[in-house]
Amino acid sequence: MKKMTSILKQKKTWTTLLVIVAVLIVLGLITSSSLHKGDKTASAAKPGKTISTDEAKTKAEDFVNKFLMSGGSKATIKDITTEYGLYKLSVDITSSVVESYMTKDGKLFFPQALNIDEVSAAKAGTDTTADTAAQPSATVTKKSDKPVVELFVMSYCPYGTQIEKGMLPVLSTLGNKIDFQLKFCSYAMHGQKELAENLTQYCIQKEQTAKFDTYLSCFLEASDSASCLDKAGVNKTTLNSCVTKTDTEFKVMANFTSNVGFQGSYPGFDVEKADNTKYGVAGSPTLIINGEEIQSGRDSASLLATICSAFNNPPAECSAKLSSASPSAGFGTGTDSAASAAACQ
Repeated sequence: MKKMTSILKQKKTWTTLLVIVAVLIVLGLITSSSLHKGDKTASAAKPGKTISTDEAKTKAEDFVNKFLMSGGSKATIKDITTEYGLYKLSVDITSSVVESYMTKDGKLFFPQALNIDEVSAAKAGTDTTADTAAQPSATVTKKSDKPVVELFVMSYCPYGTQIEKGMLPVLSTLGNKIDFQLKFCSYAMHGQKELAENLTQYCIQKEQTAKFDTYLSCFLEASDSASCLDKAGVNKTTLNSCVTKTDTEFKVMANFTSNVGFQGSYPGFDVEKADNTKYGVAGSPTLIINGEEIQSGRDSASLLATICSAFNNPPAECSAKLSSASPSAGFGTGTDSAASAAACQ
């Protein structure tokens, strides 16, 4: 143990530290299994009580900074979502952001997850980029002359912003050939700032529709709402009036302050709760086309093909060639080499 401690205190790369901790976890599991082998009276390990995202953030930051960082460097948890029944943590280590995981009871920390398919492909010397850059487009079974497209997101969910970036070129291409509505999940996983941004986007789309796409495109770059309002030319007096009216009607901030209407540890957002209930929305993003929940790739080409499959007679715009590169999750203009099906839920 003394030797391992000295190794941890040296200036190692994050990747090396991940490997060391991963090995420790595996060795711990093997040792535990060996000690209990044949002991019929030993109690099986059971998960503890689920901790909140705030508690998980604090615990993870304390653990990483105390045992994994060195040389005065400090890590911060930038985002927490749920994936595969675990808390998924975006750990900012100043030079890069690393995705790590923690059990929801806060007892086990996994510094890195290995994608079996990707590792297998790399081992075999194959390149999966071409196969995963664009997911197969889904086919909508319920057709109409003017498809109704409803996209449910959380404004700060990295996977919601990801599909929004893929959707914007589609909206520009199809224009009024479809009825597109951006809607919001009935709970917010990213705190009060998300409730406020949901209200802002809801009101711009509702009352200043022509300016909404410009605002959203700007917001998805760096989440700078103030400058994007200016860039889109949003009438702030009209916006503030709508936000106040909507907030008062649905008690968004009042419920947040009073800890009322929470779903688990997450504050509620009841503005479009009826539609959430109608479709059984369970996370961000959720794509509904003609009343049917659809699983589509998040790149523009896949989304265009998926939506166009909902037409009785697809218009000429459906032949447009849009990008098949999957937008990166979160804010920014980058792309991911592999498509994602992850969600905030």
